[in-house]
Amino acid sequence: MRRLLIAVSGILATGALLASAAFALRTPSAEGRAAKPAPATAPQAGSVGKAAELAAAVEIEPAALARLLQESKGEKPVVLHVGFKNFYGQSHIPASDYAGPGSTPEGLNLLRKRVESLPRKQFIVLYCGCCPWDKCPNAKPAYDALRAMGFSNVKVLHIAENFGANWANAGLPVAKGQ
Repeated sequence: MRRLLIAVSGILATGALLASAAFALRTPSAEGRAAKPAPATAPQAGSVGKAAELAAAVEIEPAALARLLQESKGEKPVVLHVGFKNFYGQSHIPASDYAGPGSTPEGLNLLRKRVESLPRKQFIVLYCGCCPWDKCPNAKPAYDALRAMGFSNVKVLHIAENFGANWANAGLPVAKGQ
């Protein structure tokens, strides 16, 4: 009886070990997942998510950007509106350029053309402001497109609600028209 109990225990232990090994082979480790290269293709419009998916480290708050733009010393960022043209025409950050909506292939192409001659270390701030941050379809695709082009100093203006509420109504400088 004792021998039978030992044999059954050995069979169960061997089975559990084999099942664990099989599961480990089918499930990549964190190291294995991290080692996979990123896709070589450039981000496509509408395929890369919402602004809320951006890391907090790449965000800049409205007041901080306004201070940077008003300072007389230091590097000024290139500020690019990556939202819809009608919003840019209504009200935008002074000295910002319209660079096309990041949610469309045409907009991303316009953005790429706008920045192609800039040094890859150029400080660039992207903004949209069309809708609440967690729903914005433009900021993240534009950010991803610049990163794919090799730009290393890109920030995205964090606009929680919309441009009017979080920039204009906060008393920060605005310009109107194209």
